[in-house]
Amino acid sequence: MKRGFLNVAKGWLSCLLVLFSLVFADTARASDGIETAGEILQLVLPAGAAGLALSRHDHEGLEQLAESGALTLAVTYGLKYTIPAKRPNGGDHSFPSGHTSVSFASAEFIRERYGWNYGIPAYVIASFVGYSRVESNQHHTRDVLAGAVIGIGSSYLFTTPYKAWNIRPAVTSSGYGISLNRSL
Repeated sequence: MKRGFLNVAKGWLSCLLVLFSLVFADTARASDGIETAGEILQLVLPAGAAGLALSRHDHEGLEQLAESGALTLAVTYGLKYTIPAKRPNGGDHSFPSGHTSVSFASAEFIRERYGWNYGIPAYVIASFVGYSRVESNQHHTRDVLAGAVIGIGSSYLFTTPYKAWNIRPAVTSSGYGISLNRSL
């Protein structure tokens, strides 16, 4: 188990090194580097989530990732084309941020399915993607926050833990409480 965690940590560290090299390669155009890093990382997160599931032969997890991704994209683009919001740079279809919603859907999938050891680095990367969208004048902060909520909510609905204990809030018509279960 520790060896697997170390391999994952090395993978995330490699991603972060690439990110920092992109950001700081040309200090005169640091904003462009941040935007480029965000563009790349918004693809790395779902690919990393799928790779993590494949490495564990977790076909159920792949299905859950696909379902949460489909809902994330449907809600995000449904809102983008119904809410007339201008981007800070003057473009259209600002609300919500698609890059951010996909990133946070992937991060929440990783956290919920495989735990916080994998989830924390994923959330750090998703947060950077959101930051990059605001920093590069592609989105307002509200767009990024809405994208994060959509992504997290979509994955929360579809993702179950992978062979682990799970504590979740439980709400029924007759009350509320906490549910504890274990996936085998």
